[in-house]
Amino acid sequence: MNYVFFDLESQNLFDDVGGRGNIDKLKVACAVTYSTEKSDFTVYWEQDVPALIAELKSATKVVGFNLQGFDYLVLRPYSPETRFASIPTLDLLLDLQKILGFRIGLDSIASATLGATKTADGIKSVEWFRNGELEKVAEYCKADVDITRRVFEFGRDNGHIFYKSRLGSKLKVEVKWK
Repeated sequence: MNYVFFDLESQNLFDDVGGRGNIDKLKVACAVTYSTEKSDFTVYWEQDVPALIAELKSATKVVGFNLQGFDYLVLRPYSPETRFASIPTLDLLLDLQKILGFRIGLDSIASATLGATKTADGIKSVEWFRNGELEKVAEYCKADVDITRRVFEFGRDNGHIFYKSRLGSKLKVEVKWK
């Protein structure tokens, strides 16, 4: 079994491309995977997208946060023939949204479940990319992949994770991740 944890950062912001309806125009700045088969991270840049897509297609399951609503949509123009919906995927955001009835942020889950927080955000990542600070972009993306992996493993092993409510309470949610 090769679980591939995946996240990507874009070159542009929604305002740069005319809004959320144009996610396919954001362009890949950096993507990171963590493969359970290799027990290691791989960093991909825009020119490496074909190799990234090949890794995703070869995975037993791809796990990430908002893959269906963001990452796969950003990748689509690079490989129009790829049916991303056919890649075995666990999108933690969508799974939790089905259970809870509302969307929740990765930072809320990570802080409540792991006591960890995201190291930055997508806006900062675009700024770093534009300033040529590519290692910062890669490290931020890698940190998000690692948090996603650790949240998944906690949920898989314990049958639940935690999140913070809007008022700051720590709440438990049952999950069936495997």
